[in-house]
Amino acid sequence: MPNSLNKSDALPPSDQHARQYAAVRNAHETELLEDYVELIGDLLKHQGEARSADVAVRMGVSQATVSKTVARLKALGLVSSRPYRALFLTESGETMADMSRQRHTIVLQFLRALGVSDSTARIDAEGMEHHVSQETLDIMRRFTLDRERCCS
Repeated sequence: MPNSLNKSDALPPSDQHARQYAAVRNAHETELLEDYVELIGDLLKHQGEARSADVAVRMGVSQATVSKTVARLKALGLVSSRPYRALFLTESGETMADMSRQRHTIVLQFLRALGVSDSTARIDAEGMEHHVSQETLDIMRRFTLDRERCCS
């Protein structure tokens, strides 16, 4: 079988390769935290409160898992709460939630503009939003806006 690899398929230089993997590891470390603060922010906005039980149902995890993650979010200064009360975002948590929500919206709109069905786009955007660079987000946003202008 002939070698079908072209030059762009070659391994990148070692330092670039290491940066790629470091970026992925960093994204994995923060994505769960971003998902939680984004969801807490959305619950506050749409329901007026964010209870741990609601977070557990929407994340598809146990309340014990939510409690552990919320404790981590509190330690990082992203969330506050009082016993038997709802969860609240700190200023830092609000900033993280806003950034995560913006990234999510850009990726979701881009996938829809490509013709991906809404249900699939929602699932895919949930994972992709954490792994996309600012450069790629900017291009996705431009593509979506250009498409809206020309096709609406």
